[in-house]
Amino acid sequence: MNKFRFLTAGESHGKCLTAIIEGMPSGVAVDVDFINSELKRRQQGYGRGERMKIETDTVEITSGVRFGKTICSPITLVVKNRDFESWQKIMSAAPEDITDEKSFSTYRPGHADYAGSVKYAQQDLRNILERSSARKTAIETAVGAVAKLLLKELNIEGSSRVLQIGSCCCPDNFKDEVETMRGKGNTVGGKFVVKYQGLPVGLGSHVHWDRGIDGRLAQAIMSIPAVKVVEIGTNPAGYTGSDYHDEIYLNNGEITRQTNNAGGIEGGMTNGEELVVYGVMKPIPTMRKPLKTVDSKTMEETEAHFERSDVCAVEACAVVAEARTAWILADEILIKFGGDSIDELKHNYHRK
Repeated sequence: MNKFRFLTAGESHGKCLTAIIEGMPSGVAVDVDFINSELKRRQQGYGRGERMKIETDTVEITSGVRFGKTICSPITLVVKNRDFESWQKIMSAAPEDITDEKSFSTYRPGHADYAGSVKYAQQDLRNILERSSARKTAIETAVGAVAKLLLKELNIEGSSRVLQIGSCCCPDNFKDEVETMRGKGNTVGGKFVVKYQGLPVGLGSHVHWDRGIDGRLAQAIMSIPAVKVVEIGTNPAGYTGSDYHDEIYLNNGEITRQTNNAGGIEGGMTNGEELVVYGVMKPIPTMRKPLKTVDSKTMEETEAHFERSDVCAVEACAVVAEARTAWILADEILIKFGGDSIDELKHNYHRK
């Protein structure tokens, strides 16, 4: 059974971020410019911090692609961290380079610092921050771009957009909301939507709890740093059954719907309608006006450590969610239709 699977590695200020992807059929055209354009999308959005002025993310493909097409062997992607130049000794793997520079011990409320330090027995919270940082979503976005290239072969397209920043639901005023928070030394979150069109009926399954595509999508998006809510389709709270469920009609022998409250998923499976997934990102916990906390070494109350941070990253979060959705869809496509080459996959797909 074909599966789209991958593993990523790398720290926020390490030398690079890396991914190895397995399961891509041979013959898929790999457009490096497209992958780089997706990486650029992730870096944009009003409210991003100083790190985005340092990094210009581009991908290097070191295996699995020859002359612009996949050859069925594992694909290795590398995104270098330009900021590593200033962190070489701090992030060195060599024991003789040990240093306290950039170490910190004050827990940041809302981050992984406290739970991670207890779980992994780390006194230097830098060891938790570096991998829990949202910087790792850069390589995840590159992986999502590769998944999108597979989906495009089947005319499946996705998009995302920001719906709300803080209490503001008017896009024309999003910048004002961000600037207000910046002026207060605060941060702000918001809501976004991801949509995919052209999906077949039957991706996912109802037969086991872990095979429902809604559950898989929820996990993929919920585990983006700072995401706290995931909804698929229209939130059903306050609806009656007769108002909420999408009635089924025939149009020239074809099944049709006049509404899509289900967001394209029924019973853990795609139903052929547009996939609609919402996510809500909490305000970023690192703030110039620090929160109260405790120092892990002295066990005294103090103020939280400040690490260079964004004021708002909801637009970037939406791009990451779009990429992660592409992982799940590409995997489900390969599970259902298989194919060692893109031609075989297309043959199987069009027989559906």
